[in-house]
Amino acid sequence: MVTVSDYAGLKPAWCPGCGNFGILKALNKALVELEIEPHRVLLVSGIGQAGKLPHYTKGNVFNSLHGRPVPPAIGAKIANPDLVVIAISGDGDGYGEGGNHFIHAARRNHDITYLMHNNQVYGLTKGQASPTSDAGFVTKTTLYGAVSPVNPISMAIVCGASFVGRSFAEDVDHLSNLIKKGITHRGFALIDILQPCVSFNHKNTFQWYRERVYKLGGEDGYDPGDKKAALEKALEWGERIPIGIIYRKELPAYEDQLPALSKGPLVRQGIEPARVEELFAEFR
Repeated sequence: MVTVSDYAGLKPAWCPGCGNFGILKALNKALVELEIEPHRVLLVSGIGQAGKLPHYTKGNVFNSLHGRPVPPAIGAKIANPDLVVIAISGDGDGYGEGGNHFIHAARRNHDITYLMHNNQVYGLTKGQASPTSDAGFVTKTTLYGAVSPVNPISMAIVCGASFVGRSFAEDVDHLSNLIKKGITHRGFALIDILQPCVSFNHKNTFQWYRERVYKLGGEDGYDPGDKKAALEKALEWGERIPIGIIYRKELPAYEDQLPALSKGPLVRQGIEPARVEELFAEFR
């Protein structure tokens, strides 16, 4: 039986009140409720406050370069599909430096879950504007206000992601349930998490989000399989911000289409040195 204590890691060094604490709690809760042991999990992170999360829980960990958690996450999933692979980024790491990897992982539908800590600012480097900063947001690098932000929800849908969701870091139960659905979804799952930065973003605060977020599902009749409706929801921002599963569609995962995996995970397949020698011989 998996318990919360199985995922007890180092003491977090985040600022008191940081939205990351809720994300950490929700992730651990999701893994425990899915009865996934730590040795079956691979957490791959980039650089930033979000990138520290794997050290504060348990599991296999790979810390990559800034904006580069997706490539090693993909490689690990291809080598060992039995792993539960979770990539972790902040909005700068994932939508800025790593934007190209995000786009192509979505369109190829790799079977990984991508948790995006979206605080709309670069927190680790002390408060510069990020790709998702609201238009007009004044920071050290945008003295006259930030330009129009990227819309990660609409971008993911248009690029072909088969699971696109959003949650709020303060609502641990909602976020945990969304993470569980993302992990069990076969294919690329983006979970964009509204994560207030109490130190450097004094606009998009916990209170600001409490007054605006609303949950999809239940009796509202919303169909996450309707791509047009999903894009309309993706464009909602400001006075009302939807959270929940915004788009979901069953599509073939990239790993299911690789002939090399038809015999099982690569990590369990035997190595044939003779075949490698044949390839080397071509270059002599």
